[in-house]
Amino acid sequence: MPMNSTKQLSPRAKARWVGIFEILAGTFTTNGQITIMNKVVVTGNAAATATNILDHELLFRFGFAFCLLGAAFHMAWALLFYELYKPVSRTVALLGLLTMTIGCAVLALGALFYISPLLVLTAGPSLTALTPDQLHALAYAFIKLNTANNNINLVFFGLWCALSGYLIARSNFLPRILLILDGIGWMLYIAPPLGNYLFPVIAVFCGLAELPLPWFFIFGFKAERWKEYAQGVTTSNAAERL
Repeated sequence: MPMNSTKQLSPRAKARWVGIFEILAGTFTTNGQITIMNKVVVTGNAAATATNILDHELLFRFGFAFCLLGAAFHMAWALLFYELYKPVSRTVALLGLLTMTIGCAVLALGALFYISPLLVLTAGPSLTALTPDQLHALAYAFIKLNTANNNINLVFFGLWCALSGYLIARSNFLPRILLILDGIGWMLYIAPPLGNYLFPVIAVFCGLAELPLPWFFIFGFKAERWKEYAQGVTTSNAAERL
């Protein structure tokens, strides 16, 4: 969606698209990086993992596509969120957009690591110098790189959640209790080892906030409050120029 197209949308329409893109981003990324990956990866067993990847090649390719689409949906989500919340604080909103842009670049790079095991296992004559065990080990190494890359992405996503949570709480366009729950959960992802260790706790907080958050963007966004806020910012800026 081009930048000039987002400016033509009403605040309520932007909020609805924010909710829709949030759902799409979460659905595609989760299915690609967790659901499908967990189906084929056997932890600590490179040979069994390689066999599963080859047996489920089409599914694995879908996972790769889901990861790329997830990155694109995250970018669209962040762009519309920036357009929606820049009246609250243009600096913080822009910082959030830049943070998510870096995270999306990391996510897109992860898609390369994601598909690399399949490329290695189906390389044919080009990798005949390697034994089957070496091929399996190389493919498994790319899977571990993908996991490490995801942890890096979570750092930027956690920072974006903190910045977006600040904007939402300050604006009062949505119920603040959602952002308190959301912030407690996703802020822990800034430190991936801590986030992984406390994942059950994170899941509770994130579930309570993330599940209703798109619904509130789509159906419960306070458009009149947004217009009042934007009008107040415009009036203040005009007064400063006088």
